[in-house]
Amino acid sequence: MQGQTVRWETLVPAHIRSIQAYIPSKPDDVLRDMFHCPSIHRLNNNENALGPAKEAQAAIAAFDPAAAAIYPSGDAFHLRQRLAQKFGLDADCFLVGNGANEVIAFVINAFCQAGDNIITADKTFAVYEWVAEFSGYQSKQVPLCEEAFDAQSMLKAIDERTKILFVCNPNNPTGTYWPEKKLRAFLEAVGGRQIVVLDEAYAEFVEQEDFPDGMKLLHEYPNLVVFRTFSKMYGLAGLRIGYLAGSPEVVNVIRRTCVVYSVNALAQVAALATLDNEGDHVANTRTLVREAKAFLHSELTTLGLHHLAGEGNYMMIRLPLSDTLAYRKLMQHGFMVRTMTGFRYPNHIRLTMDKLPVMEGFIKALKAIL
Repeated sequence: MQGQTVRWETLVPAHIRSIQAYIPSKPDDVLRDMFHCPSIHRLNNNENALGPAKEAQAAIAAFDPAAAAIYPSGDAFHLRQRLAQKFGLDADCFLVGNGANEVIAFVINAFCQAGDNIITADKTFAVYEWVAEFSGYQSKQVPLCEEAFDAQSMLKAIDERTKILFVCNPNNPTGTYWPEKKLRAFLEAVGGRQIVVLDEAYAEFVEQEDFPDGMKLLHEYPNLVVFRTFSKMYGLAGLRIGYLAGSPEVVNVIRRTCVVYSVNALAQVAALATLDNEGDHVANTRTLVREAKAFLHSELTTLGLHHLAGEGNYMMIRLPLSDTLAYRKLMQHGFMVRTMTGFRYPNHIRLTMDKLPVMEGFIKALKAIL
């Protein structure tokens, strides 16, 4: 029987037709068969090599399977109360989402309408750009300056239709950051005319004294929105839970666009347990990252490979070959990395820090493919 003809050109908006869908990596079992390797070290997504904190692991193990039949707290009530206690803010200053990607969409859809634009950097976390464009809004990408966000160029890019400025601090993938003095100057220059989103997904990894704490600035800047996540430092990437914080007024606006019940019960339980005793987990993770970076810096310098290792649990390496070719060759040795052409860094790979034996294995594989 002949099927009906669908007129996609009339159904699909032009801005959607112009977007290429993101293709995630295949599961490990499929990849092992594809690349004929017995095991895979995933060094591509900046996950915590230590996994969740022991308190979170215990909470996950104790989760009652019968509770899976019951809808979770629609607004993550207890978690918001705990976050309020941790940061000295009101619970209504927090909104929890199904990972950072969801809260990005909440903010953009809360403030943008047809003809509006957002501003961010050209080499940063790409989801700000993607969400804006598939929502039908313009995304302006300002070039980095010395691998960092360029505050003055971002300010110059503002026009009458600019609604939101996104700053990733520290930046993914460069690891550069704005110190508190620079961030304050930027916020003063914006002057409340636009929303400023400060994405602090990797803030817990930073040990520099001049690194700003966005949560403490919320009292002074009512147009500031801060993103945090449980995926990176806290090792809950598989449960998909992140949150934003802002003034009660701005969060009340954003809440109108959010989807209730999007954060599952197990994620909320694990996140709550994580906050009960995070000190040791953070310290141990920072030690792992510090040791891995020191080892890799020495090895990569010996190999004559330029690398950028700022803040965060990752670094970028420039290779004398295509990043996609390097990906395939490294996969044959069981090491998955992030190709960086999509981040506008051709011939670069981004590498997640892991335990020293894994880093030693990566260097051995890198030498083999070079």
